[in-house]
Amino acid sequence: MKVRRLPADKERTLVVRAEDTSNPAFGIAPQNRSIPDFLKSGIINIDKPPGPTSHEVVSWVKRILGIDRAGHSGTLDPKVTGCLPVMLGNGTKIAKSLLKAGKEYVCIMRLHKEVEEEKIHAACAEFIGPIYQRPPLRSSVKRRLRIRKIYYLDILEVKGKDVLFRTGCEAGTYIRKLVYDCGEVLGCGAHMAELRRTRSGPFKEDEKLATLHDLIDAYHFWKEDKDTRLISLYLQPLENGVRHLPKIIIRDSAVGAICHGANLAVAGVLQLHSDIKRSDIVAIMTLKGELVATGIAQQSAEAITDAKSGIVVDINRVVMAPSVYPKSWQKS
Repeated sequence: MKVRRLPADKERTLVVRAEDTSNPAFGIAPQNRSIPDFLKSGIINIDKPPGPTSHEVVSWVKRILGIDRAGHSGTLDPKVTGCLPVMLGNGTKIAKSLLKAGKEYVCIMRLHKEVEEEKIHAACAEFIGPIYQRPPLRSSVKRRLRIRKIYYLDILEVKGKDVLFRTGCEAGTYIRKLVYDCGEVLGCGAHMAELRRTRSGPFKEDEKLATLHDLIDAYHFWKEDKDTRLISLYLQPLENGVRHLPKIIIRDSAVGAICHGANLAVAGVLQLHSDIKRSDIVAIMTLKGELVATGIAQQSAEAITDAKSGIVVDINRVVMAPSVYPKSWQKS
């Protein structure tokens, strides 16, 4: 069986540049946060039902959880179901970070006449790799030609005119248009009969997926019965939303400076992923595993490891509150 991977599945190796310890007086490991902390800064992977828009689902999540701010990453059409990561509170700051992680869908393509299965496999194989797409008429973006990447496209079953397939693709790929183009290549025409998103980067349909009904029950058990078991199954730390990004782990003394507007200097770097390239989006993490910020790498991993001074990351989004760590501290 072939292993199918999205960009979120890339394996990385950490390189140690320097050693240090983290002061337990500041911050907290993501897995040790309280339920209120998750509601202020977390993620929940919602199983979007058919019918409502993604925006409506987010509104319902806010109402269910009693929070003021939430957002989603990657719009699903009203009829489409599946994974809709909803960022809660401060978690909305990382929504754009998921755009590079890839998506996976399972689709029923309905051909307009029966075609030999061998020809279907051959036609679909032509779409693996970079493809040109123009967004359909009913879309929320400008209809200009653009390139999107198809990482894999596997035919799961063919039954008459119905073709069930699974595809991994770059964010912004229109599966409806992909199906139409497959029908054009086959010469018979085709349309999308049904679509479900099974992955949105690191968020999968078989891991901590919650329906809206699940969420209502979990919230009720927590608020009314003080039972956290169910809601703890669904609430995830915001750090799960950057699992796919290369990471740089920093000293405690650098955290406060970044949260107050400084870029990351080489002196603050302890560990980093070995595959970081200049201009990559990177996640800045504490030794406790907390997300501090995201930014653009100014040097490669090799250059950062050997550098004696200078700025290594241009911070573009601070996620952690400035009050969590002081600007600087000294070990006693």
